[in-house]
Amino acid sequence: MDNQGGEDHKARIARQFVEAIPHAQALGMVLEEVGPEGAVISMPWDERFVGDSRSGVIHGGVVSALMDTCCGAAVLGHEEALGATATIDLRIDYMRAAKPGQKITARATCYHVTRSVAFVRAWASDDDTLNPVATATGAFTMGG
Repeated sequence: MDNQGGEDHKARIARQFVEAIPHAQALGMVLEEVGPEGAVISMPWDERFVGDSRSGVIHGGVVSALMDTCCGAAVLGHEEALGATATIDLRIDYMRAAKPGQKITARATCYHVTRSVAFVRAWASDDDTLNPVATATGAFTMGG
């Protein structure tokens, strides 16, 4: 998603955005791709973030934080982005528990952009990429 010869200005802004968020760093989020088509952020499984110690399943709030951050990065990578964003609304539907021990990867894309709002879709999956762990739709500011 980012350009071949190195990151462009918007991709750098999105990367700095993710790297500056303390909870993104604490959760081990890694921005893998960002560009006009959207963003991809992964997060390794970590026992510190397990919501149910008997099953080893990651807490839903951790998945939510991953998806919210990925959506924000997708907005910042969009060609019409002005350099800042904030979540206005985010709806997450949990489809199934993530498999213990597997990293979770979120993918987000802006499907409609107005002067002041970006509408974003996202999905998160573990190694079973055909069956999402969760999906999300949200609205994010498109401000400077």
